[in-house]
Amino acid sequence: MLDAVIENPLKNAQPRQKGPFMDGHCLPFGMLMTPHHPCCREFAVSEYSFSPRTMGRGYLHFLQPWDRGGKSTVMNYFSKMKGITQSPPAVSLIEIFWSWVGAFLGMAAVALINFNLIGETDLVMVIGSFGASAVLIYGAVKSPLAQPRNLIGGHVISAIIGVAAYKLLSPQMWLASSVSVATAITVMHATKTLHPPGGATALIAVIGSQKIHNLGYLYVLVPVGLGAAIMLLVALLVNNIPKNRRYPEYWI
Repeated sequence: MLDAVIENPLKNAQPRQKGPFMDGHCLPFGMLMTPHHPCCREFAVSEYSFSPRTMGRGYLHFLQPWDRGGKSTVMNYFSKMKGITQSPPAVSLIEIFWSWVGAFLGMAAVALINFNLIGETDLVMVIGSFGASAVLIYGAVKSPLAQPRNLIGGHVISAIIGVAAYKLLSPQMWLASSVSVATAITVMHATKTLHPPGGATALIAVIGSQKIHNLGYLYVLVPVGLGAAIMLLVALLVNNIPKNRRYPEYWI
């Protein structure tokens, strides 16, 4: 099919003597140029290459292969999706058991407060992102993403950003949602507090119930700050019971 497209490519071509690109024959936009054209550069598509440096003034150049040795840029791009290693080995039954114990006690602590102590108030203590945090701080205790700095810092920073995004952009909820999560990730990266559940904490501040919205910036303290602190306390108590477990790896 490609051969048919580029058959006799210079039939209606006009030589271009001057311009920001290499001299040669250029075809009107939408037509293709022979793969041996002198304007060839990188950024391959299939076995041929496009380059922003050779595109302009309504012309599209069809360029020759960038890599005569094999894969084009596009094929190399998709080859990255194959993965380069295998999944880690299964954890022991003891590890699974203590992960269950920690997650049960951590979630029980915040849920008891939510439903038995403040259930009749306008406050909340349980939010969905705490479930994701439980996976990390009780099930992946050595992960950098599970350390106290990341747990507390990631949640608090993301909560502030989420509330601000809702207050500023709530007329456009799609924009508030995307800005809150993207900005939370950026700031967590910059402050070395990356904690994946923080993205959910920011999003909940935007798309949560009216009860969440009524909290305003109090959401940062309760449920987010207090809830994360309670879960951290449980993690410190439970994760250090087994001899082969230690938590945290670092604080700051």
